[in-house]
Amino acid sequence: MGIFKEGDIGPNIELIQSTLKKLGFYNGKIDGIFGQKTKEAVIKFQSEFNLKPDGIVGLNTWNALFPYINGYSYYVIKPGDTLYSIARKFNTNINFLFVANPMIDANNLKIGNVIIVPFGNVVPTDISYTYKILDINILALRTIYPFLKFGNIGDSVLGKQIPYIRIGRGQKQVLYTASIHANEWITSVLLMKFIDNFCKAYVLDRYIFGYRARELFDECSLYIVPMVNPDGIDVVTKYVGPGNEIYESARKISNRYPSIPFPSGWKANIKGVDLNLQFPARWEQAREIKYSEGFTTPAPRDYVGLAPLTQPESIALYNFTNINNFRLTISYHTQGKEIYWRFLDYLPENSLEIAREFSRVSGYNLSDTPYRSSFAGYRDWFIQDFNRPGFTIEAGEGVSPLPISQFDTIYADNEGILVLGMIL
Repeated sequence: MGIFKEGDIGPNIELIQSTLKKLGFYNGKIDGIFGQKTKEAVIKFQSEFNLKPDGIVGLNTWNALFPYINGYSYYVIKPGDTLYSIARKFNTNINFLFVANPMIDANNLKIGNVIIVPFGNVVPTDISYTYKILDINILALRTIYPFLKFGNIGDSVLGKQIPYIRIGRGQKQVLYTASIHANEWITSVLLMKFIDNFCKAYVLDRYIFGYRARELFDECSLYIVPMVNPDGIDVVTKYVGPGNEIYESARKISNRYPSIPFPSGWKANIKGVDLNLQFPARWEQAREIKYSEGFTTPAPRDYVGLAPLTQPESIALYNFTNINNFRLTISYHTQGKEIYWRFLDYLPENSLEIAREFSRVSGYNLSDTPYRSSFAGYRDWFIQDFNRPGFTIEAGEGVSPLPISQFDTIYADNEGILVLGMIL
């Protein structure tokens, strides 16, 4: 993760502040600025954990923080330990120990053996969400919840793997995607937090939005691609910041379009192509519209590229869809609290009924896609080629990137959609 000290800025500082706040060492604003308050909190944490209290977050401090970032710890079994006593020590439920350690024999614990002890939340919902944090969260989910399945749909322009997570083992296949637009990264947090909450409900045999998680798991195979555009997100969140070659290449593209703020207005992939204008669903009409609006070269948004399916991220999503049998897809965007559910005159069976249910549980409006955005999107292509329900959900309100302070409201509005998409 690197070494961080007073004066540093960026998403990694937000992660440090968030973790220290969760532990009660920091009571300041999570602003990504390593100031005096953050330094004092780091020193308190280091003193509590018998580390050198220098206020610098290096390897040893990161190692001490990681259990609280990941929501689990490794524990060496000692004489007299039982799974119940270990669970009490970490203030967790014994079911999490059984799930995370599937080979464990509760009646024959081996002194000196190391077990995994889950005890907290995995996904942070109060910080800028970067590809690195996504990677950390996926590793934690893989460790704690071995019933999940993981894979990659392909690579980004810069070679980042684009991951998917599968929940369930049912015959009905469903796909949810997020962050095809870089400055809509809060939708990645939404899908990852849903995974986190669903897994807890599954382990504890509880309900999520009124439905038993284990029954959903048996009936549906839900594939989630939480971050389609990782390169763009790392520019918007300034994980790669000014002076970095990647950031500066994006800034150079953005300079051709001075009316679009940089980096906050960046939606495209790192080559300046809008990934949601890359699909073979009246792509030529999308090009005509966007060219008429002045987007004739790589841009922060709305440039369709030289042809459909020229960008690796869009190609990966296209291929992944074709090799599966998705009965329904949901594409998450921001903002407007709207649900787009149709493409031209296509009307897949039950699509309107499902859209009405989504609207009922979320309070979002059913809307027709604005003409200027009506072609070449992933949802457009899915409806056109498969004649099955496909939806775009515009979460939250305001100007993208939406502030993370909206997250709790966005999640509450959308949990019902995320659950009903598995069963309708």
